[in-house]
Amino acid sequence: MTELQMDVETNTSTQESLPKPQAMYRCKKCRRIVAIEENVVPHEPGKGEECFAWKKRSGNSVQVQCSSIFVEPMKWMQTIHDGSVEEKLLCLGCNARLGYFNWAGMQCSCGAWVNPAFQLHKSRLDECKSEPNPNPNLETV
Repeated sequence: MTELQMDVETNTSTQESLPKPQAMYRCKKCRRIVAIEENVVPHEPGKGEECFAWKKRSGNSVQVQCSSIFVEPMKWMQTIHDGSVEEKLLCLGCNARLGYFNWAGMQCSCGAWVNPAFQLHKSRLDECKSEPNPNPNLETV
């Protein structure tokens, strides 16, 4: 193996091992972190408005993007620990309404049913990408 081939192999292996940027979700009002990408529960997008009851349809047949993210239950969600079955989710820092939860589940704006549902509205959150540390051995001050 030539020296050039060895350099190329080590460069590609280091690039593959670098972690990708992770999304953080913050309250838009007070900027408190409420969830990270690992907390998000993915769901299969539904068929749009045909999944909704006819009273809730607007007549558009266009595929709708999800207006919310669904997360796993977390410590900051005080109303969950109070024994409620469904309730608003309030920011622990500023008491702003961030979403809603329902243990029985709820329907996403894309038409998919998520059960149990801990829904955070994207309009009430800021999505921030955290850059991974390229050299984890160096400490930042």
